[in-house]
Amino acid sequence: MTERTIALVTGANKGIGYEIAAGLGTLGWSVGVGARDDQRRSAAVEKLRAAGIDAFAVPLDVTDDASATAAARLIEEQVGRLDVLVNNAAITGSMPQEPTRIDPATIHTVVDTNVIGVIRVTNAMLPLLRRSAAPRIVNMSSSVGSLTRQSGPAAEQTTGPVSAAYAPSKTFLNAVTLQYARELSGTNILINTGCPGYVATDLNGFRGVRTPEQGAAIAIKLATLPDDGPTGQFFDDAGVVPW
Repeated sequence: MTERTIALVTGANKGIGYEIAAGLGTLGWSVGVGARDDQRRSAAVEKLRAAGIDAFAVPLDVTDDASATAAARLIEEQVGRLDVLVNNAAITGSMPQEPTRIDPATIHTVVDTNVIGVIRVTNAMLPLLRRSAAPRIVNMSSSVGSLTRQSGPAAEQTTGPVSAAYAPSKTFLNAVTLQYARELSGTNILINTGCPGYVATDLNGFRGVRTPEQGAAIAIKLATLPDDGPTGQFFDDAGVVPW
């Protein structure tokens, strides 16, 4: 009998994260719903289970070391390993975000969630991922993190308004992902970043033009890469995104 694949999705109680969990669950996987809000996490797990998905709750605040450690311990006790980690949890931060006007505390808060949170959770989960036959790490980024696109002549149209917190945090995340890929070279761990596109979620006041289900597609694709798949790259639905 083939072992069921085990995944953890952070920020999975709503939006893109929920749809990533749902999409992986429909593959027959067991999916951990990582979220810090007890009520929303429980509601998401119940909804996924009602849809026939093997979902389990993982209390997780990505900004807290002890929480990440406890989440890893819970997964170890319940299932013994982890095959796929999707680092989806993120925030945009308060406005304004023009570099001449932004409160430096906003940058600190955004980076703590969007970058350091990813490092914190990834490092906590790596011992479990190393037990997998085909471990995958997916970091949810954004095309606004592409320096190529940010510096292009159509930057306002392709990457939105000037942002000194959210956009650079995604650039930082891309760079960190590349460093993980370099360190993990020679192992069977594949790690990549994915852009979901401009999805209608509470992060953008639901102004996006894509559905959360559409935004989840790239994460599901990267979570199911074959053993000879890419690592240390940045993708959206159309293919490779320039750094």
